[in-house]
Amino acid sequence: LWSEATLPISFRHLLLPEKYPPHTELLDLQPLPVSALRNPQFEALYTSFTHFNPIQTQVFHTLYQTDDNILVGAPTGSGKTICIEFAILRMFNSFKTQEKARAVYVAPHEDVCAQRFQEWKTKFDDRLGRTVVQLTGETSADLKLLEKGEIIISTPEHWDVISRRWKQRKNVTNVKLFIIDELHLISGARGPCTEVIVSRMRYISAQMVERYGTKIRIVAAASSLANAKDLGEWIGATHTSIFNFHPSVRPVPLEIHIQGFDNTGFQSRMFAMYKPTFLAIRAHSQDKPVIIFVPEKKYTYDVAVELIGHLKAEEDVSMFLKVSVAEIQEHLSFIRDQALLKALEHGIGFYHEGMSDREKTIASKLFESGAINVFITSYKHCWGIEPTAHCVIIMGTQFYDGREHRHADYQISDVLQMMGRACRPLVDECGKCVIFCHAPKKEYYKKFLYDPLPVESHLQHFLADHLNAEIVTKTIEAKQDAVDYLTWTFLYRRLKQNPNYYNLQGVTHNHLSDYLSELVEVTVNALESSKCVSVEDDDLTPLNLGMIASYYYTQYTTIELFAGALAPRIKLKGLIEILANASEFDNLPVRYHEDDALQKLGNYCPNKLQDPKWTDPHTKANVLLQCHFSRKKLTSDMEDDRRVVLEKAVPLVQAMVDVIASNRWLNPALAAMELSQMITQGLWDKDSILMQLPHFTSALAKKCTAKGIESVFDLLELEDATRKELLGFTEARLRDLAVVCNKYPNINVEYEVIDKEDIHAGQPVTVQVGLEREIDENEPVPKVSAPLFPKEKDEGWWLVLGDAKKNQLYAIKRLTIQRKAKINMEFVAPKPGTYCMNLYLMSDCYLGCDQEYEVAFESHEGDDDMDEDDDMED
Repeated sequence: LWSEATLPISFRHLLLPEKYPPHTELLDLQPLPVSALRNPQFEALYTSFTHFNPIQTQVFHTLYQTDDNILVGAPTGSGKTICIEFAILRMFNSFKTQEKARAVYVAPHEDVCAQRFQEWKTKFDDRLGRTVVQLTGETSADLKLLEKGEIIISTPEHWDVISRRWKQRKNVTNVKLFIIDELHLISGARGPCTEVIVSRMRYISAQMVERYGTKIRIVAAASSLANAKDLGEWIGATHTSIFNFHPSVRPVPLEIHIQGFDNTGFQSRMFAMYKPTFLAIRAHSQDKPVIIFVPEKKYTYDVAVELIGHLKAEEDVSMFLKVSVAEIQEHLSFIRDQALLKALEHGIGFYHEGMSDREKTIASKLFESGAINVFITSYKHCWGIEPTAHCVIIMGTQFYDGREHRHADYQISDVLQMMGRACRPLVDECGKCVIFCHAPKKEYYKKFLYDPLPVESHLQHFLADHLNAEIVTKTIEAKQDAVDYLTWTFLYRRLKQNPNYYNLQGVTHNHLSDYLSELVEVTVNALESSKCVSVEDDDLTPLNLGMIASYYYTQYTTIELFAGALAPRIKLKGLIEILANASEFDNLPVRYHEDDALQKLGNYCPNKLQDPKWTDPHTKANVLLQCHFSRKKLTSDMEDDRRVVLEKAVPLVQAMVDVIASNRWLNPALAAMELSQMITQGLWDKDSILMQLPHFTSALAKKCTAKGIESVFDLLELEDATRKELLGFTEARLRDLAVVCNKYPNINVEYEVIDKEDIHAGQPVTVQVGLEREIDENEPVPKVSAPLFPKEKDEGWWLVLGDAKKNQLYAIKRLTIQRKAKINMEFVAPKPGTYCMNLYLMSDCYLGCDQEYEVAFESHEGDDDMDEDDDMED
């Protein structure tokens, strides 16, 4: 295996985990007809088949006719989604429309959430009139969606943000059904967050039972597991409601072929797989659809080209094309990628992150419809694509890990998910999967594809941020509370079952207690040293930095960095550097040879980097941010990374503003707010504001500036004919421009110092600010126009009161403005004298709509000073 070192391991004190219970036996039951739902509306949802499959039949009673917590473990492609739907339909039956019952569905992959949202919007929203919503990650928008929705779809992180403050959010405690999909991924990268939210929902359910006698039902779905009993008991399922079927139990039996390749080099091994891939298609699925999974985007092109070459050599170029080119020409006319166009004409489609949405849709729909027979995609899309096939070919089981700069193996869960695509119930009697791997790995896959690994908790490595959030919400107020909190987790259950994995020397009560106490002590000390938590004796009190970290879902190490690195005179360049060094970007991948491309991009960045290390993910984050502001074209891989950086950057900048405001620095706070605008619009602060508008180039913006048109409002004030002549736009472009200009916020600001004549030093002063948006009465506030930002965004604003000359910030409020708002800005009056402060209204998303006003007042001597004077006179 080419090990770099050999280490002796002693088994003298080894504690083996308990033997795992046997898998659930698949009973030979009569398949249940769809009519078993006993509801015509529900039955109409399943018209594509007449009977449920054996697994669905066996779990039907528990899911649809009881309210028991349940775990269903079965291979991918077993119909677990319909099992989940049984529980949702049960909830609809139990709670009629007037009682608004909510189901929350959580899946660890955004692709799965998006797929489920589209599917359920059609099924439950359109047909049953039940509102289906998907959380976005923006807290204010998500709270509205939670209020509106009956089925809420979310990633673990988004639900964590919403449910942290469950004591203040009634809509969280009103959830009746909590569904967690792909629970076996609890041992993966997003596992700790999944573990925390499931533990929290169990705790909330216990509180609800204690207070009101009502519980939250928890339904979990996973692939076949070795230790399903532990997971099931953790979510509150009894032995009669834990179903864990063997990996071989599939609605469509799967025939697996594993072929090893001896080539030591990754590239040469992949090259050696090209011809066997074509031969595997001919042998196993010549006339039936095939999905080929490859390690990365570039191989989707390469494999397509190689397959076309083999077709030409066989003199059968239409082997994979099941219709004439003329029949699909209407779809092909929308394809801009010439390589994809050529491949589709030969019956081969590919799908990767660099393609446009339209091209992705066309390729996948042509495959699903049977027009083409081969579909090639990168392994990372195995969770998000909809197509299934008769045969799946996994070309290689390694990918280049940009974080560790080496080729790493796929997760077993990913391989199982890819295999699960070879499942077409009611179409095939048998599915086929061909796995090409490095020869030494062949025995490994033979074992673990049939014998699932146990899942373990990794919460102990990521506990600090979650513990901080519970301290902020006062769920934990002492170290003993933290220990009690851990007893609700999956970690606690696995400590007793597999002690050696967690470095325990025994499983007695004392061993467990000492482990948990030490874990809490180490975690609390880390939070205390970062000034997020205050510790007095055993009492834990949240500090301002901890509250900021929890509110913005930011790692405590990032907030510690912000608190230490931000300074009163810091400029925009420094803010970008600090932002790029946030812990959230630690795992940003730097791919093979990507450091050379980053260096070329970095050389053209306006803000030169100090001694950059081009393989460092934080350097990459800095370069990508600057490329975004400069609107530079990037490769498709880097474009994906840019989206990740931008999505993470917005809450980080908001947290940065709060940290700066805590130090009462005005100018850095304003600079950070401008940075937020730059991130949303993809512009530098010195660029023309008009560049936010569609179809504007820098040359056109300069032309407008030369004519005295510097802002959006200047452009709107022009006569239609003058504007059309100046811009030279077609009618279509003018319509696009009008849509965006109408979205641009126009806020009227009025302010008043309350009791202006009666302000005394040391006493509170109130400045009342009235805000009114110019918008039609029945028109909703539009979403932000930001085509370069990766997702929809709602407007946000800061209202700031400070002294620009002294760089002093007196008051700050974060707010959303609908039509009208009245805000009180309070601060303590300074020492006697005449003052002229600055009132700022700052957008978090648009450049050029910020407003500044001067607020003048006079501070008189305080009451204490007057009393002293009276005493002297006496």
